[in-house]
Amino acid sequence: MVAIILAAGKGTRMKSNLPKALHPICGKPLTRYVIDACRESGIEECIVVIGHGAEEVQAALGNDVKYAVQQEQRGTGDACRAALGLLDGCEGSVMVLAGDVPLLDPAALRELAEEQAASGMAATMLTTVLPDGGHYGRVIRAADDTVEKIVEAKDATPSELAVGEINAAIYCFNLPLLRKYIDELTPANAQGEYYLTDVIGLMVADGHKVGAKISADPNIVLGVNNRVDLSYLTDVVRRKILDRLMLSGITVIDPSTTYVDEDVEVGMDTVLHPMTVLEKGCKIGKNCTIGPSSRLAGAVVEDGAAVLFSNVVESTGGEGCKIGPFAHIRPGCTLGKNVKLGNFVEAKNSEIEESVSVGHLSYIGDTRIGRRTNIGAGTITCNYDGYKKHHTEIGQDAFVGSNNTLVAPVKVGDGSLTAAGSVITRDVPADSLAIARSEEVIKIGWARRRREQKDTQ
Repeated sequence: MVAIILAAGKGTRMKSNLPKALHPICGKPLTRYVIDACRESGIEECIVVIGHGAEEVQAALGNDVKYAVQQEQRGTGDACRAALGLLDGCEGSVMVLAGDVPLLDPAALRELAEEQAASGMAATMLTTVLPDGGHYGRVIRAADDTVEKIVEAKDATPSELAVGEINAAIYCFNLPLLRKYIDELTPANAQGEYYLTDVIGLMVADGHKVGAKISADPNIVLGVNNRVDLSYLTDVVRRKILDRLMLSGITVIDPSTTYVDEDVEVGMDTVLHPMTVLEKGCKIGKNCTIGPSSRLAGAVVEDGAAVLFSNVVESTGGEGCKIGPFAHIRPGCTLGKNVKLGNFVEAKNSEIEESVSVGHLSYIGDTRIGRRTNIGAGTITCNYDGYKKHHTEIGQDAFVGSNNTLVAPVKVGDGSLTAAGSVITRDVPADSLAIARSEEVIKIGWARRRREQKDTQ
């Protein structure tokens, strides 16, 4: 079985510069859901028809499928014709699907293919019944319960619009017959386009039978036509992801305010608190506490770690590390075991080794900090001179005093101390004390004399 996935349209109702095929649902492009469902159903070869934003779509969807380009978007029939050129010499059946149906069930695709093979019909299509068919094409049945025709909503009469059975735009065609009738399509409709649905009418008119299999679950065949649809189906996908996590041993305190992308991994006995966002690429270990109000993107957090009211992006937190509240971990950070980054700490592109503590109100950039070192409150590494970034090296078992400014490139040796309020511009040898501040001057009685002077003016 070969699948043709139609994803060439701009999606004008999305009102977006992003091609419709690439609008994300839980971190994965819309059309990638359709490709993955086809793969899981046993379909080995997928041809994706692209057009609007073709290069961008191809780059995002990957290289495990073939691509056919519809140069001018002239309807679903024309898009399907573009793909048939890649199937020269093939016989048997072909699945044709819309690229905007993210909840497709692989089992339903297998059953559709099996029914088509067993029936010997010209085509078998997947449908469902909705209380209000809205913008979907209506399926009109013949007296023998086979399909007589499909009428697009914009071309339908009032009586046809009242029909509840809608076309899911998922078909299994006899390939030679599809080739024959797709060349007979004409753009004689309100949109001036070549409708793939008209192939069904042409087949029936020539005496061929077309079957329809009704899906009991409407969600699996619902497509995304606008951002309202996108929001609704995203919510369905998100809840499925959370249900899967909970059934595998993860506690989700409030599923209605927890957002986890499709490929995220979470270990057993981890707790996800409200307003937690785990974006694409996250791997969370066992017995972790994430949130409340934390966002992680492309982050790896090892067993027993905690992230509270914080933002962690493309960085790694070691076993037992504590992040937050209100920490900002930017890309390129590696935190060792039992590291603590407290409130209002920002770090980027830094290696912070085991048992380091950066308690509060600090910026660590382009820095390596050795094991068991303590960084005092208000410490910053001055890594940027206005032209390029410079590195700071802080050894193990060091103590950096509060309100320190480390002007890179600079090194603080193992076991050294820097006094509070220091501006460190030179390397500090191991086991040394660095004091870099002006001498304190005390003028006895100066404040009293100043007040008396002001009172007499």
